[in-house]
Amino acid sequence: METTTTQNITSRVNDLQRIEIPKIKDIRGNLAVIEKDCIPFEIKRVYFLYDVPSDASRGGHAHKTLYQFLIPVSGSFEVRVKDGEGERVITMNKPDIGLLIVPGIWREIENFSSGSVCLVLASAEFNENDYIRDYEDYLSFKGR
Repeated sequence: METTTTQNITSRVNDLQRIEIPKIKDIRGNLAVIEKDCIPFEIKRVYFLYDVPSDASRGGHAHKTLYQFLIPVSGSFEVRVKDGEGERVITMNKPDIGLLIVPGIWREIENFSSGSVCLVLASAEFNENDYIRDYEDYLSFKGR
C-alpha cells in the first residue's frame, strides 16, 4: 500500500481501526483466518512480541509509510497511540480483533499480561529509514 507524506502527516489517532478477524466456530475450538481483503495491505513481514515484562514498554516510535496490524494472540496489552495532538489508549484482549495502525501514528505497547503474545503483520520488510524513534522528531514530522 503506497501512501504520501501528506497523508502520514495528517494521520490522526481516530484513523486507527479495530478489525474483526473472520472466524470459524467449532466445538473443538475456534479458527481465525486472515486472507484476501481482511486487512487493507499485503503482508510483507510478520513478527511477534512475547515474554514482555508487565512493567516494560515496546514500540516508542512511528512509521512514515508502514501499516501494521496488531493481534493479541494470547493475553492482553494496551496500545497508546498519539498523533501530535490527540492520544488514545486501546486495550487489546481478543484474539479475533486486531488493530490497524496507519502510518504517521506514534505507538507504545504496554501493560502486557502474563503470557501475552502480540502478533504484528506489517506492510513492508524492515527499513530503519521508515522509523521515527525520537518523539521531538516525530512532532516535527507532523508539523507541530
